[in-house]
Amino acid sequence: MELDEVVCFSRFSRVAICGGTHGNELSGVYLVREMQKAERKAKERGNDMEVITVLSNPRAVQRGLRYIDTDLNRCFTHAMLSGSNTNDAPYEIIRSRELNALLGPKGSRDAVDLVCDLHNTTANMGLCLISYSDSDWLCLHVFRHLQRQMPDVPTRFIHFNATNKESYSLDSVGKHGFALEAGPQPHGVMRSNIYTTMKMGVEHVLDWVCLFNSGFVFEGGSVDVYTVVRNIDYPRDRDTHNITAAVHPQLQDRDFCLLYPEDPLFLTLSGETLRYKGKEPLYPFFINECAYYEKGIAVSLARKRRVAIPAIRVQTEQEQQAKKDECTSEEEEE
Repeated sequence: MELDEVVCFSRFSRVAICGGTHGNELSGVYLVREMQKAERKAKERGNDMEVITVLSNPRAVQRGLRYIDTDLNRCFTHAMLSGSNTNDAPYEIIRSRELNALLGPKGSRDAVDLVCDLHNTTANMGLCLISYSDSDWLCLHVFRHLQRQMPDVPTRFIHFNATNKESYSLDSVGKHGFALEAGPQPHGVMRSNIYTTMKMGVEHVLDWVCLFNSGFVFEGGSVDVYTVVRNIDYPRDRDTHNITAAVHPQLQDRDFCLLYPEDPLFLTLSGETLRYKGKEPLYPFFINECAYYEKGIAVSLARKRRVAIPAIRVQTEQEQQAKKDECTSEEEEE
């Protein structure tokens, strides 16, 4: 693909804004509730675009918990979604299939055009878009738009490298999707500045979609992408599996600041400094994330690279019809 080539995409007809996938991450919970109060206004953003607002895990929200039985945001692999419900199935498994029916089915032409799933982190990460693709030009253009519209907010793009079948979070149900992560905010707590940042981010996302649908041509360029390399767990006791060290104070709250080999990484409970033994400098994030203690993750590490993105625009009606005819011909041949 030539970088000066304009890439065309189908018009957005349905966009989903989801909050409360984790019931104790309150910015998304309250933002979705506010949007549902003003649902008519949200739908009036564009005559040809429907904004669907979803409270993803209502039982967990009601109880103020991250989840009831299992992490809902790990329940959207093809294998989990294609299983059958049983009487003893975890609540979140059943709920993931309900959400897949509402917003998907995942991987199909009937899926919503974009899923924006709202999350909070206790880590000092600012505003992050998290996606499974580093070549979804639509999501990367949304990201660049947010950076331009919110210059005072540190905004970054995190890439988890996984196939569509292996992708496990709610945002993977849509044709395009990302998690919008805002922090730092303690779980079960609302901070007005973090809520405002998330609200502004969602408004700019929807504004971008409307601008795209109007026929605006978004110029090409480049953006920085952080691709996850690996996770590091806390040092733990062999017998009890209890942690024996905390994140070092020189690393704490320094998300996306380069971590070099031999930099302090952990401080043991007896006061010893444990250093980073990696062979290359990497960018840490989700540093000391509260919810990741159970997942065995003290810090995630990523490489940063510059990704070129082409100019994009919406398809014309003639182009859309030609694409539909092509898809129909392919289905008939099969």
